[in-house]
Amino acid sequence: MSVEKPTYPGRPRTFEDKDVIDAAVAVFSTHGYAGTSAQDLCNGTGLGRGSLYNAFGSKQALYEQALLRSHEQTMSAQLAILTQSGPVKERLHTLLLWGITEDLSQPEQHDAMVLFSALEQGSKDGTVANLNREYRQRLEQTLVLVFSEGQQNGELSNKASALEMARGFMAGYYGLRVLSKNISDRKTLEDVVVGLLINL
Repeated sequence: MSVEKPTYPGRPRTFEDKDVIDAAVAVFSTHGYAGTSAQDLCNGTGLGRGSLYNAFGSKQALYEQALLRSHEQTMSAQLAILTQSGPVKERLHTLLLWGITEDLSQPEQHDAMVLFSALEQGSKDGTVANLNREYRQRLEQTLVLVFSEGQQNGELSNKASALEMARGFMAGYYGLRVLSKNISDRKTLEDVVVGLLINL
């Protein structure tokens, strides 16, 4: 297995073996950072403890790599929805429904790690906080463009700025993702989606 080690501190880089990173994502999204043991990672990745630490250096370094990989995967899917052609409200609706589907069908996946990292490590770990901030800012910038487009073509109201509307939408979007971790009834979650979009 060929693995590229980080060459500078703070900002992790992507390793060549994505399968190992994806396996670590599943472990961290299930147990969180604090609840994940070295043995959990060995079991999940299929690597022995020595190989795991030789490749990644530490549990923290592997966590950062897994989080970066999760950001890349999640952002790619979200941008594919938001930047497609068609009515703005339909794109926003599709994004919200995509979030529900991801959370209900794949509890151990990239989106879960992104969310849990903010809840568990966001206020404790500077590197994690920076990675999450970059991810959040990129999503916000894309949403601002989408809301601006909707206001310019008359599809959305001008009662607030595009930035304010984007931030309000993000609050509802992330709230929905948290809610879906506790509610498995899709109809209930779809009712939340209706409520989020009705006043746009």
